[in-house]
Amino acid sequence: MPAITGKQYIDRIDQLNSEIWVDGKRITGKISEHPAFKGVMKSQAALFDMQHDPNLKDILTYPSPTTGDSVGLSFLEPKTKEDLVKKRMMVQEWARATNGLMGRSPDYMNTTLMAYASSAKLLEGKNSCFPQYLQSYFEYVRENDLTLTHSFIEPQVNRTFYYLEDEKEPIAAKVIGENEEGIIIKGARLLATQGGMTDEILVYSMGPIIDEGKGYFFSIPSNTKGVKFICRESLVGGDSSFNYPLSSKYDEMDTIVVFDDAVVPWDRVFIYDDPMTANDFMISSSFQPFTLHQVISRQVIKTEFVLGIVQSIIKTINIAEYQHVQEKAAEVIVALESLKALLMKSEIDAKINRFGLMEPDRATLHAAITVYPKVYPRLAEIVQLLGASGLMTIPTENDFNSPIRRDLDQYLQAKAAPAEERVKLFRLAWDLTMSPFGTRQTIYERFFFGDPIRVASQLYFAYDKEPYVQRIKDILK
Repeated sequence: MPAITGKQYIDRIDQLNSEIWVDGKRITGKISEHPAFKGVMKSQAALFDMQHDPNLKDILTYPSPTTGDSVGLSFLEPKTKEDLVKKRMMVQEWARATNGLMGRSPDYMNTTLMAYASSAKLLEGKNSCFPQYLQSYFEYVRENDLTLTHSFIEPQVNRTFYYLEDEKEPIAAKVIGENEEGIIIKGARLLATQGGMTDEILVYSMGPIIDEGKGYFFSIPSNTKGVKFICRESLVGGDSSFNYPLSSKYDEMDTIVVFDDAVVPWDRVFIYDDPMTANDFMISSSFQPFTLHQVISRQVIKTEFVLGIVQSIIKTINIAEYQHVQEKAAEVIVALESLKALLMKSEIDAKINRFGLMEPDRATLHAAITVYPKVYPRLAEIVQLLGASGLMTIPTENDFNSPIRRDLDQYLQAKAAPAEERVKLFRLAWDLTMSPFGTRQTIYERFFFGDPIRVASQLYFAYDKEPYVQRIKDILK
C-alpha cells in the first residue's frame, strides 16, 4: 500500500477499537468522533492528504526502494547531504500545517524507526536480539504508512538513581514470561503521546543490567489484547476555533500504557532480556542524530509561529516604538536564526556513518536541543509580556454573537484592528502560552528529549574539547 490518505488513516484507527480510557470512561464509539481526539485526528488526517497534493507530492513522498510506490519521505534513509535537506523540507512542510505544535506527528516516529532499523547491524550476534525482525518491521511500517506512538520511560515511583523495583505485582512494565507466541508483558509505561490514535506502539526499556525483566525493545498493534491506554484530562477547551484556535486542533493526547499479560509476537521483538545491549543500542545507534534533526526542523517552524504572533501583537496595538518591545522581538528573532543556523550546520557537517547513511552532525544538534528547553519558555513569556492585560480581556465567540457586541466593538478595538479581529489574535496568543494546552506545550518543550540537565551533561561528555585544551597548553609552554 502506498502513502495513505486522511480518510484511510481515520478509518483504520476507528476500526482498531483499542481500549482507551478518558475521564473514567472507556471510549466505545469511533475514537475519531470523541471530543478529546476528533480535532487532533482531523489535523493529522490532513497531513496524510497533503501527500496526495500534486504540488507537494515530490516534497512529502519518494519511491519505495522495494515496490516503487510513493511512500512517506520521512522514511527515507539519507545517503547524501541533499537527502538530509529533502528530509528537512518534508518535516517543515508538515510542521507548517500544524504551526509546529504537533511534536508527535507521524514523521517523528517514522524517523525514529528508520534510525533504529539502519543501525540493526549492532544487534547481530547478540543473544536474544533479532535485527532481522527490526528491519522487516521498518519495511512493513513504511510500505503500509502506519502511525506509531512510543514509550521510552517508566512510572515515577522512585527516582533514586539505583532504584530497583521489588514489588510482587509489577509497576514498571517487565517481561514476566514467554510462550510459543512471544514474550508476555505486565505493568505500565509512560508517556505515550498520541496513545490510542496510532496503529501501533513502539516500546523501549533500558535500565540497570541487574533489573530482571527489563532490557527489551518491541512493537505491537494498539488493539492488542491486554493493552490499555489511560488518558490524561483532555486539554481541548471546546470545538470553537474562535475560543480555542489551537487546542481544538492540536491537543495530542498523552497516555499511560498498561500491559496486562499482553503477548508480543516473536517477530515484533527486537531486543529481549538484555539491558546491556538495550542501553548500548540506544546510545550507539543513529537514533539521536536523525530524530534530533527532525525535532529541530519542527522547532524552527514553531519559533516562526511565535514570531508571527509577537509581531502581530506589536502591530495590532501599536507598541513598536518602545525599545523594550523591540528588544523582546529581537530575542525571538535571535532564537529563530540560531536554530536555523544550528540545523543547517548539522547538514553541512554531516558525514557518512558506519551504517552507510549520511548522518547530521550530532554535536551541533545536541547543542540545539540543549538550548531550546530554555528558549521556549522565554518565548512564551515574551508573548505574555507583550500581550499583558490584553491576554485576559478576551471575550468568547458567543459574546460577539450577543446583544453586547456593540460594547465589545467600541471598547476592545485596537489601533490596527477591529475588536473581533483583535480578540481572535489575543485568544490565539492565550491558547499558545496561558491555556492548559499552552502550558502543556511549554513543559513538553522543556522535557522533549528528557531532563535538560542530563541532556546538557551528555553534551559535555560527548563533545570533543581536547583541541581547545591543547591550544591553552601551547600558550602556556
